[in-house]
Amino acid sequence: MRAVARRDTTPELIVRRALHRMGYRYRLDAADLPGRPDLVFPARRKVVFVHGCFWHAHHCPRGARIPASRTDYWRAKIDRNRRRDARVAKQLRRMGWSVAVVWECALAPRRRDAAIARLCRFLGPPGLAGALPRTAEAQGRP
Repeated sequence: MRAVARRDTTPELIVRRALHRMGYRYRLDAADLPGRPDLVFPARRKVVFVHGCFWHAHHCPRGARIPASRTDYWRAKIDRNRRRDARVAKQLRRMGWSVAVVWECALAPRRRDAAIARLCRFLGPPGLAGALPRTAEAQGRP
């Protein structure tokens, strides 16, 4: 499992590139937030997790698959991941953050546009329109 990438996975890169092309700006892998969200939009108080279907037990065919060997180990591990995901989302919501999850299977070529559109609705308009208003003092004006 050491070879499994924690960041810069193919699904994550698909989401990042699409959102960046549309004008969204974000922080990556924020260690200061519970669960280290994959994308953080601080001014919007929104986070996005890009989950692999197998590792987080999505209800799609790939997520429902359990390896044939060491099934007890894998069931326990994936169950812990699911419980952790729910706990982290709850913590973030208590802290005032909105949470979105993008599943790996939703980023298949034929489904990708719909997944990105859902993310855009979640995030609001790109650019400064989605950011919190800044005070005149913060902008350097008297």
